[in-house]
Amino acid sequence: MAQATQTIEQQFTEEFDGSRQRAMQALELFPSGITHDGRYMKPFPLYCARAAGSKKWDVDGHEIIDYAVGHGSLILGHNHPEVTAAVVEQLKLGTHYGAGHDRELEWGDWVQRLVPSVQRLKFTSSGTEATLLALRLARAVTQRDKILKIGGNFHGWHDFVVSGERPPFVDKASPGVPAATLESIVIAPYSDLEAIEQLLAARDIAGVILEPSGASWATIPLPEGFLAGLREITQRYGTILIFDEVITGFRWAPGGAQERFGITPDMTTMAKIVAGGLPGGAVGGRADIMEVLEFRDDPAWKKVPHPGTYNANPLSATAGATCLRLVSNPEVQQFCDAQAKKIRVGMNDVLVTRGAPGVVYGESSVFHILLGEECSSVHDGDVRVPAGISPERLKAANVGKIKSSLWAGMLLHGVDLFSNGGLLSIAHSDDDVEKTIAAFDVTVGRMQAEGII
Repeated sequence: MAQATQTIEQQFTEEFDGSRQRAMQALELFPSGITHDGRYMKPFPLYCARAAGSKKWDVDGHEIIDYAVGHGSLILGHNHPEVTAAVVEQLKLGTHYGAGHDRELEWGDWVQRLVPSVQRLKFTSSGTEATLLALRLARAVTQRDKILKIGGNFHGWHDFVVSGERPPFVDKASPGVPAATLESIVIAPYSDLEAIEQLLAARDIAGVILEPSGASWATIPLPEGFLAGLREITQRYGTILIFDEVITGFRWAPGGAQERFGITPDMTTMAKIVAGGLPGGAVGGRADIMEVLEFRDDPAWKKVPHPGTYNANPLSATAGATCLRLVSNPEVQQFCDAQAKKIRVGMNDVLVTRGAPGVVYGESSVFHILLGEECSSVHDGDVRVPAGISPERLKAANVGKIKSSLWAGMLLHGVDLFSNGGLLSIAHSDDDVEKTIAAFDVTVGRMQAEGII
């Protein structure tokens, strides 16, 4: 048993030594020792050996309740038996035919059936590829070059979307991205419809792309009525509205945030849940937009090219089709929403009881933790929009010692957070929720004792 005098970091370093050793080895292989920027953590990242349901087990043998759930892709939990069985059977038949196959038809049919905006679609291998293709289609259809993004929103890592994602949101500079590319990107102030309309009035912007949940899966919530107002404005100026539903797709509702909020965009980008936990993404939208991808026997026709070695590969198509069939039942999303609400309410009760500064908030089946900031909303229990906290502060929550201590402290009590919060799956039980709230209680208490918050 660790000594009571140990700090969170000291105890974590001692009890997760297998991860520490692998992290040291990784430094000789990968920049900063990581293969995804989101896994960069201090004092070192977690290394896992297996997963099932709501749990994963690290290389030191700890059983951990997982709220990263495949970076949001596993709404059914790890190794869902129906998805796993379907993929195993397909594996026996082949992984890559270099030809069309029945599973891609089944997969595409489910996407088209569930997502209101999708009249036609194309598959990609990732969410980044999906947003890249969507922007190209918007420019091709409108014959305009500029793209408008909302400050703070995340759409992957390609050149056209990396600017303006981190505070200050007006900063467009990004290493390695040509200045000419950045000139084609317009960054709008967060949730400011009047400013957006002024920018669109010049009629030189091809498309507006945003996360319909608000930036970074509701880390910065949108005000009521914003999506409806944006839909009306984009239609008025002939600008294509693109919902980036890489995370919200099939999670906010079977048909995504657009179904939940009743706002239909012109195009939708998808990944994560759409591929059932395997690599995959998609772009779908109005037929007249998607037709620019068609081959035609017309010398004057300008087709938008779209190859991709692993597009709709049989394994991803099988996992995706199986997953979408299961999540088409709205009881999936309703259950996950209810479990996330319990976590938000329970964690806010902890903060109030302990007199700790902070708030836990979110919507649908996600939660975000902000510590070290006084917020009156914490007394409301279930919070969607934290009162009086700027978008920049919400986006830059829990930096430095607060972030690392919260993450490591929760892991010491069997809980893995994801980016200062987490996402729920149907595998997360009431017992998981209770243990998570208890872990938060102990961790917050230790952070107070160490003077971190």
